[in-house]
Amino acid sequence: MLRIRNLKCYYGKIMALKGVSLHIGQGELVTLIGTNGSGKSTLLQAICGLMNHWDGEIRFKDASLRGADPPAVVKAGISLVPEGRQIFPPLTVEDNLMLGAYTRLRRGERQAVARDLEMVSKLFPVLRERVQQLAGTLSGGEQQMLAIGRALMARPQLLVLDEPSMGLAPLVVARILETLADLRREGLTILLVEQNARAALQIADRGYVLETGRIVLQGRAADLLVDEEVKRAYLGKDYRD
Repeated sequence: MLRIRNLKCYYGKIMALKGVSLHIGQGELVTLIGTNGSGKSTLLQAICGLMNHWDGEIRFKDASLRGADPPAVVKAGISLVPEGRQIFPPLTVEDNLMLGAYTRLRRGERQAVARDLEMVSKLFPVLRERVQQLAGTLSGGEQQMLAIGRALMARPQLLVLDEPSMGLAPLVVARILETLADLRREGLTILLVEQNARAALQIADRGYVLETGRIVLQGRAADLLVDEEVKRAYLGKDYRD
């Protein structure tokens, strides 16, 4: 579904990605792990039309994304859950969700959007309870659920998430990752960028390890979980458990 070949991204003269290649098949949950500054967010920005200066190839459903701006990327079927959630605090929960369906509403898909609003409410019942509450008054975990729900309202074929566990309590993280696993079982293709390598690899099909702008390791998630180098670098002091 998504294929990236020899991707190089630049900030001025600085090369942030140095020839990255990866692929995601339809229905897969693929995770990208790496330390801060390794280039994970840069890769997502390139996919989603937020990075102007890049070389190489990004193809989605066999169509090139070169020159595609964010609205075109969303129309193509890719939705991003950005780092830091980036909800609209002064708007209600419902308004935030409906903004995710903006392009669909312009196409006149009101009945389908209403059905998806119900779907998101079932996926995250707390959002139904707070549908008229201002988004800025939600807890961090609830805001992350709202950000995911907003992305799902675009009815994506590929859901891209940038650090969804950042700053959240362990129980909330477990709930969100469980939801992503459920969405994957229902057939949604997911690219998950996550610093919590252990949790990400436990729900993923495959994984890539990014270091200083290069893919240094890739494989089945189950294999990466037991790889000694991955354990030492990314799974923490208790990696032998």
